[in-house]
Amino acid sequence: MQRPGDPVGPGQLPLVSVILPVHNAELWLDECLESVLQQDFPGTLELSVFNDASKDKSMTIIEKWRPKLEDSGILVVIGGHESPSPRGVGYSKNQAIAQSSGSYLCFLDSDDVMMPERVRLQHEAAVQHPTSIIGCRVRRDPPGSTERYTRWINQLAPEQLLTQVFTANGPTVIMPTWFCSRAWFSHVGPFDEGGQGVPEDLLFFYQHLRKGGRVLRVDQTLLLYRYHPHAATLSVLETTIWTHRVCFLEEWALPQWASFTIWNAGKQGRRLYRSLTAVSRCKVVAFCDVDENKIRKGFYRYEEAQERPKPRVPVLHFRAARPPFVLCVKLDLTGGEFEENLRSLQLQEGRDFVHFS
Repeated sequence: MQRPGDPVGPGQLPLVSVILPVHNAELWLDECLESVLQQDFPGTLELSVFNDASKDKSMTIIEKWRPKLEDSGILVVIGGHESPSPRGVGYSKNQAIAQSSGSYLCFLDSDDVMMPERVRLQHEAAVQHPTSIIGCRVRRDPPGSTERYTRWINQLAPEQLLTQVFTANGPTVIMPTWFCSRAWFSHVGPFDEGGQGVPEDLLFFYQHLRKGGRVLRVDQTLLLYRYHPHAATLSVLETTIWTHRVCFLEEWALPQWASFTIWNAGKQGRRLYRSLTAVSRCKVVAFCDVDENKIRKGFYRYEEAQERPKPRVPVLHFRAARPPFVLCVKLDLTGGEFEENLRSLQLQEGRDFVHFS
């Protein structure tokens, strides 16, 4: 029987591969690799590193850590390229997966730090849920950065991991916390390799849901999740994310409803309405709001429409509107007023409303 710390024997495949794409990560790699070394997982572990044209000392640091990791029983596989330009996160993750051999994949960003129990606890969950992406709670660094987003990551109820997949926050379990079986990844993937500006995690997440995948979160803090100006996620334009979100909303949620109401007669609600296809726009029976000025106007007219006459959509008080609703109101920004209004209607999330905030 394999004991913790035993090396991977000849011909023996590792059970879990830690997938680590690297691009100019010298500032964080020591802590990141130390956290791989400190895993208390009792099975066999592999670290698969793919260097995406780093120009700093990333590879020197990785080679420094290689003997320490191998001496502890962790198989280390290193690949990469030295082209003038990086190929992007999607390409790097696909390459790291292709060169690895574990039955399970544990995704790790080079600027993050795993808690010692991460692989063990997520592997236990993945064995029980073979068609799921397993996430976890995170601790943000620096503390207090992206406070609302971090609360959302950590406090979503289990059912909301599937009902809040349309929000601007992206996947309901964040990519650096993902853990899944190799078989399921192969069924869903690979990642989009479009490079910088492509939300490869969001696209994979949507495809995972299309294939019938589930989403679970280990409710322990298993990752130190860093926020800094060089993070790859910051290179994706909001307009790109918006387009993918609208398309998935129309594909995944709106077909189940004959009609619906957009909750927010302001800028975001009107933007969503204009972004919908003509078929989906025809299903919008009203906007609703609490702003008396918007309600007094009585309707919203879509001036840019090609149809004649131009569509006129009623604007109602939320209590006069009927579900289902697409909510275009940012959570946690109204001092609890919006949340209280929503609760007062006694609706079921997913069936009666979805969040698109």
